[in-house]
Amino acid sequence: MQTAKLKRTSLYASGANPVNMIQAAFYNEDCLVYDLEDSVPASEKDAARLLVYNTVRYHRPAGKYVIIRINGIYSEYIDEDLEAAVRARPDAIRIPKVEYREEAVRICQRITEIETAAGMEVGQTEVWCNIESYLGLINAYEIATADPRIVALALGAEDYTASMKSQRTKAGMEIFYARNALLTACRHAGVEAIDAVFSDINDLEGLKEDTALTRNLGFDGKTCVHPRQIDVVNSFFTPSKKEIKYALRVLEAVEQGKLQKKGAVTLDGSMIDKPMELRARTTLAQAEAAGMKIGGDQL
Repeated sequence: MQTAKLKRTSLYASGANPVNMIQAAFYNEDCLVYDLEDSVPASEKDAARLLVYNTVRYHRPAGKYVIIRINGIYSEYIDEDLEAAVRARPDAIRIPKVEYREEAVRICQRITEIETAAGMEVGQTEVWCNIESYLGLINAYEIATADPRIVALALGAEDYTASMKSQRTKAGMEIFYARNALLTACRHAGVEAIDAVFSDINDLEGLKEDTALTRNLGFDGKTCVHPRQIDVVNSFFTPSKKEIKYALRVLEAVEQGKLQKKGAVTLDGSMIDKPMELRARTTLAQAEAAGMKIGGDQL
């Protein structure tokens, strides 16, 4: 069972498809996103909202970080979506196409009002903001810091490239700047950064290349469009045995240096600095969150 702290993979399940919603609970994604937006036709919005509410409130799948993606901020469905989504008590609500700080502030204030009216603990509903345009990217830091309940920004590449009048490609150079800009905003704000989808569900080699880049850049996770992508993405965001062993050695060398009162510490001929120590601690924290045993013969 995955801990709720992991956000390596996010999988959408359409609120208009009960079978899809049931099946999604049995895959290995860390975050299960019940969708009320793009995957739900206008004629089924009310039915999907009711189905998602009852699923999350009364039949919540164990071991998942549960999210509800609502319809757009300026849609006719926003008020009813927020009312149902907050009262369902998910871990988070995912807001599409956020472009301005004021939008995030307004939504978070409304969530607070609903929590209060429902007798819930104020602040228990976290918020993810989807950044899906150049305006959202420009204002990413202000959006991320608009309210303490905002814990993640997620890049939406298809809408972002449309807003830039660029073409979406597998190589992804058209979103390279967007990825780095989003990451910088997230790191400065102290929230998590979720990468865009890789759309070709049949190209697993392409997915591996894209996810390797994603992880090396520094993202915390990635949105998946199909269950077959989940294990591939999870593998890249889970430290390898080699990485864990090296992290342990780094921290052991740091501790030995402190005991010996050394001003400088080396390992395998390389100087260990604060960034290396921080990276080692991050690696071990990720491994522990993934349920891996740290230390011992199993490594």
